[in-house]
Amino acid sequence: MRRLDRQLTQRAASWDSPWARQVLPAVEAAAERTKLWWGAALAMAVAGGASQRKAAAGGVVSMLCAQVVSNAVCKQLYERRRPPADMIPHDDVENRPDTSSFPSGHTAAAVGFTTAVAFTSPWVGAAAAVPTVMVALERVQAGAHYPSDVVAGAAIGVGSALLVHHAPRLVLRALL
Repeated sequence: MRRLDRQLTQRAASWDSPWARQVLPAVEAAAERTKLWWGAALAMAVAGGASQRKAAAGGVVSMLCAQVVSNAVCKQLYERRRPPADMIPHDDVENRPDTSSFPSGHTAAAVGFTTAVAFTSPWVGAAAAVPTVMVALERVQAGAHYPSDVVAGAAIGVGSALLVHHAPRLVLRALL
């Protein structure tokens, strides 16, 4: 598994298409500190009806839950070094965070937001899936994460969305 992770990282980091070198970093910059997802939630809340506001609220709560689990819990429990600089054939490797590589917090937040939104508003969720996938790809292409970090982040995001989606029902069941 470790060897496959390293091979996939090298392949993704070597991807040198103009699209990958221009579009992926722009999407990641928009998603940095969850700006993209907060902006999407604000647009949904302002321009949409009640279902869009509900989807936006669920997306934000799920995103925040995913961030707490990935960044405040998992990264503290499992220290994993970022992919070595000699595996990354471009200069983006200098701008990586110093925190643990496992799991990808960017991916966890993006998948958490998108999955939660999709439960209430499938079309908006499908539209949000495009930048979500691009963020996940960029994290590996830039050398910030191994593919397994991104997969773990995605699993945390889905889990957070499921928890947020089912929490009201679970609370009511516990109270009654």
